[in-house]
Amino acid sequence: MKKNRGNVWLAAAGLVVNDEGEWLVVKKKYGGLRGVWSLPAGFLEAGETADQAAQREVFEETGVTAEIGEVIGLRSGVIGGDISDNLIIFSLFCKKENNPLQAQEGEIAAVQWMTTAELEKETYVSQMIPSMIQHMRSQGLKKCSLTNPGDHFNYTAYHLFLG
Repeated sequence: MKKNRGNVWLAAAGLVVNDEGEWLVVKKKYGGLRGVWSLPAGFLEAGETADQAAQREVFEETGVTAEIGEVIGLRSGVIGGDISDNLIIFSLFCKKENNPLQAQEGEIAAVQWMTTAELEKETYVSQMIPSMIQHMRSQGLKKCSLTNPGDHFNYTAYHLFLG
């Protein structure tokens, strides 16, 4: 059942990198990211902070337990001239006792660890990921050149800020 989120959306995503430098990515079964590799992410729930939402979404979508590192990015856009769509991106670190990867039934088609080289070569990947890879070593939150993640989202304004 789709929840009515009003016209201001706030979500959180987690960039989880393992000891081998691989990124934890998922393929969603729905929405604009259906069938493409993207970061585990989802909307905040009542009574939780953005970092808690990032941890929860990573665990729910992948089975991975991770600790919050820091805010590494902010994506902010306007959909159809009406909906403010915002995503806070956190870095997370795996706990040593992690279980095997497990895709969330009903929402996630696949979950996998991938190197940045694999992600850059991948055809079906969120357009945000290559921008993140290119900017992951910069300092501060800087506006990136990605201005439209895809016409299918119907953004009338879109900005990606990465640290």
